[in-house]
Amino acid sequence: MSAFANIANFNGQRPVIDPDDAVMLLIDHQSGLFQTVADMPMTTLRAHAAALARMATLSKMPVITTASVPQGPNGPLIPEIHQNAPHAQYVARRGEINAWDNPDFVAAVKATGRKTLIIAGTITSVCMAFPSISAVADGYKVFAVIDASGTYSKMAQEITLARVVQAGVVPMDTAAVASEVQKT
Repeated sequence: MSAFANIANFNGQRPVIDPDDAVMLLIDHQSGLFQTVADMPMTTLRAHAAALARMATLSKMPVITTASVPQGPNGPLIPEIHQNAPHAQYVARRGEINAWDNPDFVAAVKATGRKTLIIAGTITSVCMAFPSISAVADGYKVFAVIDASGTYSKMAQEITLARVVQAGVVPMDTAAVASEVQKT
């Protein structure tokens, strides 16, 4: 039995990113939600989210973005994402908290034909965790980028990490994603 047998949807293979099978999902990186982040400096979160977008562009990886009620208190997506990934596809949601509950969002992911998802979202415990867990349940390999996802407290981040790992999600940081995508 492989040492990786307990990681969801990897079929015993090493849990590493195949950039030719990956799609970047940047969920709810919104100016209003950023105001609630307390587990890292806002500037760090912005920089990491922008870096993921740029990394996807350089590696010709599809990017899908979405926002939760951007005209309300959550605010619009931070502009750095689409500035760094002009090819990104934006999928509007009709109020679903879990982006994976939006049929158009899931259809956009399926349309890429890729089965490896790199997910970052603000708030970590909701906008990153909910779709990550849902995607694992639907058979996707999921990598959650923790330092490009922000939440209310360090405790909330730790609890969320435990939850998503138990569901089969592989946590990573932005630098590790960059290295794996470049195969370095």
